[in-house]
Amino acid sequence: MDQNYEIYETVLDSIDIGVHVIDSNGKTIIYNKKMSEIEGMKIEDVIEKRLQEVFSFHQNGESTLLKVLQHKKKITNIRQSYFNNKGQEITTINNSYPIMKGETLIGAMEIARDVTKIEKLLQDHIFNKGEAKITFESLIGSDKAFTDVIESSKRATRTNSTILIIGETGTGKELFAQSIHQGSIRASRPLITQNCAAIPETLMEAILFGTRKGAFTGAVERPGLFEQAEGGTLLLDEINSLDLSLQAKLLRVIQEKKVRRIGDTKDRPVDVRIIATINEDPIDAITNGRMRKDLFYRLSVVSLFIPPLRERKGDIPELIQFFIQKYNHLFGMNITGIDKALLDHFLEYDWPGNVRELEHLIEGAMNLVHEEQMLTVSHLPNHIRYKPPFRKDAVTYSADLNTLQKGITLEQFLHDAERSFLKRALAQHNGNISQTAKTLGMSRQNLQYRLRKIKSGS
Repeated sequence: MDQNYEIYETVLDSIDIGVHVIDSNGKTIIYNKKMSEIEGMKIEDVIEKRLQEVFSFHQNGESTLLKVLQHKKKITNIRQSYFNNKGQEITTINNSYPIMKGETLIGAMEIARDVTKIEKLLQDHIFNKGEAKITFESLIGSDKAFTDVIESSKRATRTNSTILIIGETGTGKELFAQSIHQGSIRASRPLITQNCAAIPETLMEAILFGTRKGAFTGAVERPGLFEQAEGGTLLLDEINSLDLSLQAKLLRVIQEKKVRRIGDTKDRPVDVRIIATINEDPIDAITNGRMRKDLFYRLSVVSLFIPPLRERKGDIPELIQFFIQKYNHLFGMNITGIDKALLDHFLEYDWPGNVRELEHLIEGAMNLVHEEQMLTVSHLPNHIRYKPPFRKDAVTYSADLNTLQKGITLEQFLHDAERSFLKRALAQHNGNISQTAKTLGMSRQNLQYRLRKIKSGS
């Protein structure tokens, strides 16, 4: 019997997971070494003592072990925060089970994983909204094209030059802008962000430049974003959504470093660094009348091109783990990763929504988890699960011996291959030319030209 006890004790103390067992009266009868490490307590401080004598909980908080004891039902993947006998806060993800002998409840067992350090890290760097400070260390990825942009961004922190960040929707342009601000000498001053597509044109001028009382009905004395960002950084998101006449006024303010409120006659000097973002090729925006050429040249003193996720797929596993960790924290779950089939699906998928789409898919998948520890293809929404992966090399056109015997010229072969390729690419994006062009890495104008050329047969 003593030998069996030694074996049992050795096994419990060797596993890398906390185990805590109480009897039907709430007194601890098993408390392994890992659990004592997680909770920062000695085993003798806990063993043979009632839970309420040792641990305390937040207001309205409740021990999952005692809850299982009360209701005789298991509780899985529950996040619990509580305090040890030194007043230190502990955060764990728990699986708790009733222990029955026949129909009689004789105790409860808890298996716990420590997330205290992860919790603090996430609170400090991600979830402390309003005070969150995104830095270059927050940017996830080791792909060379991505790290090259990070290095260029770090160098740009040394000056006050205007910056234009170019990248598709969802690539993380705002994260780069915040990192640049936090790495600059302006970090202690305001970072003001405005999405130019979110405000009606009639209001945007007043928001940017401010108003003088009585300038129009209901106008009050109010500083605009330039004045609010004094000494700091003004981030103008989706600058190509700004009305062209307003772009001209914006250019004047940037060049003269002075702003005039609507209805005022006085120019006010401003010291603000401008960072702008654009979600399309600037040349396309200029060609199609969505951006002034002179404003583009003024903003693009430093130009940063953020690569889309489809061009840095090697970063997908690291991003997946980051988002799983993030939503484990938010949802009180303990998902450990994704299975190989889902990873293969993600690596083949083309990610039109980029990193933002990946995050949303992980969040959605974790909402569909029951008691699983791994995410699988079954947790994806149907429109993604049953959508065939699209890759640029997915369309092949076989020039076999029969084709050659028919006397098809190289020019005709290439024409037919291009037509087949573009037809399938368009079908993949339900005929959306803009999205197809982005996927193929070309401008909308170029794609339309090729489609017209193919249609005419020339």
